[in-house]
This record gives sequence, structure tokens and C-alpha cells, in this order.
Amino acid sequence: MKKAAVLLLGIAMSACATSPLGRSQLMLLPDSQMEMLGDQSFAAVKRDVPVEPDRQANDYVRCVADAVTREVGGSWEVTLFRRDSPNAFALPGGKIGVHTGMLRIARNQDQLATVLAHEVAHVLSRHANERLSQQVAVQQGLNAMQAVADPTSASGKTLMGLLGIGAQYGILMPYSRTQESEADLLGLDLMARAGFDPRQSVELWNNMESSGGSQPVEFLSTHPSHATRMQDLAKRIPQALDLQRQADAKGRRPRCDGMRTGGS
Repeated sequence: MKKAAVLLLGIAMSACATSPLGRSQLMLLPDSQMEMLGDQSFAAVKRDVPVEPDRQANDYVRCVADAVTREVGGSWEVTLFRRDSPNAFALPGGKIGVHTGMLRIARNQDQLATVLAHEVAHVLSRHANERLSQQVAVQQGLNAMQAVADPTSASGKTLMGLLGIGAQYGILMPYSRTQESEADLLGLDLMARAGFDPRQSVELWNNMESSGGSQPVEFLSTHPSHATRMQDLAKRIPQALDLQRQADAKGRRPRCDGMRTGGS
């Protein structure tokens, strides 16, 4: 009864939100709570997954991430995790995590910017809030605080999956095709505004598909690839190139590639 009452109160207090591309969204949780969940979840990941100590690799990832996030403002914490799986994620509260395995797939700064801008776009579009709100509406509540306290529990795995980092905890909860499309297009514009080459976005997804062999790589498992993805990106590239030219005229010319180590 208590959970049901909380749910009804949340629904009554909520308003229909709108995504950056104009889509209606269900948002039951305040941004402050989502930021708290993002902070606590990121701390849980850092407890469980070793951090990469290589300074050059860290400087390289932060250089790309800083250029991307400079376009959206706010303070962002960036952590490079020592993990072979090619994966990355961004969380509410300004948290970005990158696995070292991603640096083998994203072969230059523009391709890494594609990944990071895509993930940041999920945060800007409040996709985690939308998914968690849908879960609350369907299951009549989720004890998020308890879930964060024990990420290995069933509710903890659900929460991690909804926030976008569940794969390493044994649960895959892909974003919807609509959310993926939004993150692709918004991310493409974002990386271009930061001065990166948007044409490399298609190359990045080609690398993703070819690297998996008979099994899709983890990033594609949590971020479903569709035949229309590259077509949609290709259609938007002329617009994104205009944004890159504007960025170049303003002196936004990232120079991160020289920082990366050849073995990362």
C-alpha cells in the first residue's frame, strides 16, 4: 500500500517532459534524485572495477571528454576503467566511464568522441529517468536506495541496467530504438560542435561490428545496432559538418590524438 501511495503521488506530481528532439517522455523522478543515483552508482562501479593507472591513456580520454562536455556545461567526472570489454557509459550527475577495451575500437579522437557524445546525449535526453519512470509505473515502485546499496542484488542489477551500466553486473537492458536514435543524432551534433569530425561516426560503428566476429561486442549488446543507424547518421553528417566548420572558425580544434598510447 505504501509503495502504491508513493507511486500515485509521484504520478500526480509529474508532468509530461519533452526530449531535445521534441518527443514526449514520462518523468516521475526529480533530477536531483537521478543525480544522486548516478553518483552512488558510479561509486559502486569504482569499488568493483579497477581503474586504469596509465597517465597518458587517462589524459587522452579526459581530453576528448572535456572537449565534448565543454559544449554542454557542468562538471563531469571521467574515469578510465581497466577492463577489456569495449564499453562506455555516462550517468546523471556528470559521470563518464570508459573501458580500456573501447580504445581498441575507437581508433582516433573523433571515434572516441562519437562514443562519449552518444553517451552524454543519453544523459542530456534524460533517458535513464525515462526508463526508471517506466519501471516504476509498471512494477509499482523500485527501492532505488536499497538497490544502490547492494548492486549485486536483483533490484541493484535492475537499477544498474536502467541507468545504462548493467552489463558488468550481469544484466543487459538495452535502450529503446527511439532513445538510441536520439542519442545518435544529438551525439553527432554534440561532437561536431566540439570540433570533432562527424564523418568518423560511421567508421566507429563499422569498427564495432567488425570487431565482434561471431558475437556482438558488449557495447553493441547494450546499444542495439540497426541497419538504419548508419543511414541516419550519414543523412545528418552534412548538417554536422556545418557545425564542425563553425567550431573550427571559433578555434575549437581538439588535439587529443597525440596523447594516446599505442598499446591502449
